[in-house]
Amino acid sequence: MSELEAPSKVRAVAVVDLGAIRHNVATLRARVGSAQVMTVVKADAYGHGMIPVARAAREAGADWIGAAVLDEALELRAAGDTGPIFCWLTTPGEPLARAIAAGIDLSASAPWEIDELAAGVDDRPARVHLKIDTGMSRGGAVPEEWPALIRAALAEVATGRIEIAGIWSHLASSDEPKSPVNEAQLATFRHAVEVAESFGVDPGLRHIANSGGTLALPETHLDLVRPGIATYGLSPFGHDVPSGELGLRPAMTLKARFAMVKRVPAGVGVSYGLTWTAPRPSTLGLIPLGYGDGLPRHASNGAPVQVGGERRTIVGRICMDQCVVNLQDDQVVAGDEVVLFGPGADGEPTADDWADAAGTINYEIVTRLGARIPRRYVDSGR
Repeated sequence: MSELEAPSKVRAVAVVDLGAIRHNVATLRARVGSAQVMTVVKADAYGHGMIPVARAAREAGADWIGAAVLDEALELRAAGDTGPIFCWLTTPGEPLARAIAAGIDLSASAPWEIDELAAGVDDRPARVHLKIDTGMSRGGAVPEEWPALIRAALAEVATGRIEIAGIWSHLASSDEPKSPVNEAQLATFRHAVEVAESFGVDPGLRHIANSGGTLALPETHLDLVRPGIATYGLSPFGHDVPSGELGLRPAMTLKARFAMVKRVPAGVGVSYGLTWTAPRPSTLGLIPLGYGDGLPRHASNGAPVQVGGERRTIVGRICMDQCVVNLQDDQVVAGDEVVLFGPGADGEPTADDWADAAGTINYEIVTRLGARIPRRYVDSGR
């Protein structure tokens, strides 16, 4: 019996294998020696479900859980996660006091953030990771402003309201391991640590490696790595280095059931704008998923699916709630299963195949899946 058949006939489901999550975390841990591992679960664990994934990651030995925004970090604590959690993206005026009281490590890129963190302290100091911008030009203090951030942090260390727990940054081009940008960023990072140490700062945990760094740039492992997409079994290098070559297992399979199947004559157009026309009499299947569920509209007229073990193609434009697949002459009826993407082990399309069809990356394919698609958890490891 397939996941779509039990316990009820649902229109679609994203099946998430927690055994694959644990396998991937263990695989990543084995690559990094003595460095600690932070499993990144931002954006509802890249669409896989934050709380179940965090629990599986902890079971597999994740030292840290990484959350982008405060709501995520606080939800992890409310769900009973008592281990180290790092949250790095805040805006002025957010309730930092709640996070500090919950023992969540936070990031600071500018002196004003140090001020807000210090103001949020009650009975325990704020554990802060100072971020240096090593060339990505997102968060972090640029090198010219790095000393000012250090001074602001040390002023609050002296009051007992701030504890410097780490120094960190982020790689811009780790999906291209041979890019000279990686070496340049690491050199900038090492210099920033030296500057901090010259002020008397114990840098604590030094971390810069994301999935690409974890998998391909061992010199970036330092004290801690922060794999995101690799946790979910997807390669940060796309088709260039597939998941299987990295020892990773994709954790998500997206399935649906046909809402309608019909036979149409040659010359019939399909979907908005009639951008595809049947070249001969054909069977069409209506999939009850669309861009309102997170399917990329840019994958219209090309995204692959699997039906009855055969690859078929979505034709016409993907609509908000539905899309159409050309079944050719397949014997299919309403209610039959269609696999949009999965690990690929049984010949089904992968998230990378959908990314190619949409001109994007596998990260976006899984992360954008909406709440209308229920997540169902299986465990191949138990």
